[in-house]
Amino acid sequence: MKNLKRYYTLNATPKDVYNALTNKTMLEIWTGESVEMDPLPNTEFSLWGGSISGLNIEFEENRKIVQKWYFGEDEEDSVVTLILHPHKKGTSVELNHTNIPEEAFENIAEGWDEDYFGALAELFN
Repeated sequence: MKNLKRYYTLNATPKDVYNALTNKTMLEIWTGESVEMDPLPNTEFSLWGGSISGLNIEFEENRKIVQKWYFGEDEEDSVVTLILHPHKKGTSVELNHTNIPEEAFENIAEGWDEDYFGALAELFN
């Protein structure tokens, strides 16, 4: 299992970034796919039409999101923590994704850069 830590800067306030990450309608706008999301602890979520699914663990409004991502029956779940920091250019997002299966690591890392934060950057530019 591997861990990934990255930082992304988005041209939006922490409030707007948090909304884009937790609001079902906003998620569907920038992902272009169906989403299931209720920003409450102990609720299940699904992104990109079910490509990513898991359990919401913790929400700190405009500041922090913690989720457990499912990887299948034979794999341990991984934990994603997103921390939003005010930044002179908008918001700095600190990503910590732990317990990623070795065989999925490159795909997950690329997905964060291109599909997730690449799409968010386009939304806010």
